[in-house]
Amino acid sequence: MSNTLMSTNFQFPGQESVYRGKVREVYRLNGGLLVMVATDRLSAFDVVMPKGIPYKGQILNQIATKMMADTEDLVPNWLMATPDPNVAVGYGCEPFKVEMVIRGYLSGHAAREYKAGKRMLCGVPMPEGMIENDAFPEPIITPATKAEKGDHDEDISREEILERGLVSKEDYEVLEQYTRALFKRGTELAAKRGLILVDTKYEFGKTAEGKIVLIDEIHTPDSSRYFYADGYEQRQKQQEPQKQLSKEFVRQWLISNGFQGLEGQIVPEMSDAYIQTVSERYIELYENITGESFVKADLSHIEQRIERNVTQFLEGRK
Repeated sequence: MSNTLMSTNFQFPGQESVYRGKVREVYRLNGGLLVMVATDRLSAFDVVMPKGIPYKGQILNQIATKMMADTEDLVPNWLMATPDPNVAVGYGCEPFKVEMVIRGYLSGHAAREYKAGKRMLCGVPMPEGMIENDAFPEPIITPATKAEKGDHDEDISREEILERGLVSKEDYEVLEQYTRALFKRGTELAAKRGLILVDTKYEFGKTAEGKIVLIDEIHTPDSSRYFYADGYEQRQKQQEPQKQLSKEFVRQWLISNGFQGLEGQIVPEMSDAYIQTVSERYIELYENITGESFVKADLSHIEQRIERNVTQFLEGRK
């Protein structure tokens, strides 16, 4: 399992700075260009796991870039090119300090809050009488503040966002409009693949010219939850767990091994055999979400491959 990309330390031509997030590493070059590298790091409960997952970075990058191409008629995005399976390149912008989470179903975090007796999430009411994985009457937007590295994202209401001046009212209305449009398109794309887009998050930024654009990943298994449409109704009637396409299976494995990212808890050991199953599940996710066969990139010298491909792309722009 050694052939995974856990961290990078590139020096690209014109490089000015680097930011390392939970999963992605973003290199800022002169001229406002960003090189975003998707590593194989696995994050759950806002904690980065000690071992990487083979092909995970490639999978996330390729799903995200495909989905951006499938939604660019609705919402402008930051993407310019993908010179390597693990890399996206585009123009930098100032990220908004909130993540736009939208939920079509009572699942994951929302379901855990509901079971705890809460009927309000981020200032949005949740109807009485729901069971886990029921559809909401209409999708709800439940924003979160973006966490610094190692911190937990926190739920926040629309009212709090505006009160604290995190986003202007004018911009926030655009974010809501874009979020609903993207979720509707994502739902339609998923339905074509026999899937249900359950919930997801979107991140946005503003260009130097004041244009709001979609950034980061979109409709990937790290940012989204999918159910298989076939058998959904039957499973709900029998109150059985839904068959999912997301990294929820990792969260459930961690929970069953006594870890939810809480203070004092220790990340359970992931065996090579378990990591292999996670990698296989991510490949399954890719193929189901995109409807395409996954083509494995060469893992023998990942960092050298990325450096070569990115450098060639940058030189070709001169």
